[in-house]
This record gives sequence, C-alpha cells and structure tokens, in this order.
Amino acid sequence: MNKRHIKNVRAIHEYCHFLKEAKSLCEASVDGITKAINRFEEYTKYKDFKLFHYQQAVGFKKYLIGQKNVVTDKPLSKATLHTTMRHLKTFFQYLSMQGNYKFSIKYSDAEFFNLSNKDTRIATAKRNKPVPKIEQIVQVLEAMPSTSNIEMRDRALVAFTLLTGARDSAIASVKIKHICLEEQALNQDAREVNTKYSKTFTTYFFPVGDLPLQIFTEWFNYLTKELMFSPDDPLFPKTKVKNSSKHKFEAIGLLRDHWSTAGAIRRIFQQGFKAADLPYFNPHSFRNTLVHLGMDICTDPKVFKAWSQNLGHQSVLTTFYSYGEVPDYIQAKLLKKLSEPSLEMTPDKLAVFEMMVKKMMG
Repeated sequence: MNKRHIKNVRAIHEYCHFLKEAKSLCEASVDGITKAINRFEEYTKYKDFKLFHYQQAVGFKKYLIGQKNVVTDKPLSKATLHTTMRHLKTFFQYLSMQGNYKFSIKYSDAEFFNLSNKDTRIATAKRNKPVPKIEQIVQVLEAMPSTSNIEMRDRALVAFTLLTGARDSAIASVKIKHICLEEQALNQDAREVNTKYSKTFTTYFFPVGDLPLQIFTEWFNYLTKELMFSPDDPLFPKTKVKNSSKHKFEAIGLLRDHWSTAGAIRRIFQQGFKAADLPYFNPHSFRNTLVHLGMDICTDPKVFKAWSQNLGHQSVLTTFYSYGEVPDYIQAKLLKKLSEPSLEMTPDKLAVFEMMVKKMMG
C-alpha cells in the first residue's frame, strides 16, 4: 500500500489554508479541489510534487479519460475531466511560485493539464435543463397527503420552496423567527441561515397562486399555535424515529432539531413528484421556474430587478445567465412570431426596451 508523501500532505494543507483564507472558498469547494489532487496522487503513486513534470500531466489526462464513474459505470463526463484538470493546473501553478517548489516546477508545465479546445467547449457548453411548470408543482401539492404532522411538513416544504425559491441548504437551516407571515417575507440572515456565499437578504413570497400560500400558512400556524414551537425552533423540523418491535425504524413525530443536511429535503421532493406520477425535479429547479415566471410577467426593468433581487442575485445578469435559458419550444415560438407582421413599437415600449438593454450592458 502506497503511503502519502509527508511533503505532499504539508503542501496540500497549506494550499487549502490559502484557498479558504485568501480566496474565501467554502469547505465544499475546497473538498472538490483536494479530491482532484488526490486523484493525481493516486496516479503518480504518491510521488513528491517536486518531481512533477509535464509528462505526468499528459499521462494523467489519458488515464482519467479511461476511468469510469463508480455509480453509473460510464466514462467520466467532459465536465468532470475539465473541472479536475482546471483544479490541478491551478494547484501546480500555485506550487511553482512557492519557495520550496519554484526551482523544481515550471509554471508553464501546468499548462499541459489543459484539455483540447473541442473537449473544453463540450465541457463548458450551457445546456437547457428541464424546468417544472407551476401547474406541475401545484399538481404535486394536490397529490401529497396531509393527515399527519410529518405529511403536513413535507407538503408545506414543497410549497415554501416555490413561494421563496430558497436553496435547500437554506431551507434546512431556517428558523420560525425568520418568517414574517404578515409581510409574507423570509429573512435569510446569513448568521443563522445557510445561504450561498453567506449573503443576507430578504425574500418576499413570489406570486405563484393561492394554494402554496394557503398550505404554508396552515403549516406555520399549526407549528406555532398548536405545537407551540418557539421562534428559535426550525421551520421544518427533523423527523423523530424509534426502533419498532419489528426492529425497524419508524417515524413517530417531529423533533425540535434542524436537518444537518439537505438530503431529507430532496427525498421529500422525490416522493412528492412520484406520488403525482411526474418526473422528479430537485428543489433547485424551482428557482428556474421562478425566473421563467418573472421573464413572462415582469414588463418593467425595475420590476425584474426586484424579482432578481428577491432570488438573492445582486445582478440581473446573474439571473439571465444562470437561470434564464429559453426553452426550445418557446425559442421556436418567438422566432416564428418575428416573421409575422407586428404593430409599430410605441414610445413606452421602446423606452422599456432601451432601459433593459442599458441594464444588461452594465
């Protein structure tokens, strides 16, 4: 069994410290980078990084292309290859500038981790992702049972995700005190809510129909008035389980604890869509649903800016680039409509169009 080189361990530790403290990367991002470095170490049989040569990078690329995903048993995707190589390139460029390595590693040798232009284009191409329609989500809500407090929680969870577009990691950490039902608002306070990049912002419930709001309101009142949960208790509490006489774990109620991860939330979504006989859509896809809804109903640049801000985006361009892909069928409809005679653009419409262009161009 190969043992890790002590100098490599020290170098990786210092690099992780640099990424966290200087580059402000989160733990999950750093874990992904160390995974790429570990793959390379396994390939080189844990040779000292000082012995790095561009031929190792070339050989590793060929090696990784031949590897398979342990879950799907299919070749690694171009995106995985690209991400792994990018992490390794940056790592060895970093090492080449450090005192212990700058005379051993050439900065230019790290360039050999680059994939071909063709593979890079494939890996970085944006692709349309399936997005659930509001009608489908309502169908899920109508199909989900709500007889027990666990079922009420699960149904309210799906409704809340549509109302707020909050990420599942944030939802798992939200407390009752972060909700203002009168203002229909969620205060995503980064001191307590696990938001992306630790941003603090307020989300006001999106106009997605009466049913989601009704379901969530009933849940909130049940939680605070009947179960007497306190402001510091979780909005969506963890399931309480016990070992039954048949030596199986059974759900028997709710704890006053938060979920430690978002895994349980995704399982609830899977069960909900399955009950409605619909393909599974993960919680994050609801953000795409809300962006598409905003693109349909926001006719003023200020309104869409508010819509974008409600999702936690500082820039409207983030909303467009990350979530605003136009589905193929709408793309075809819009292009077909352009070939039809159109009414003359009014001054008001022209002003709105010019404002949108200026906003997008910065």
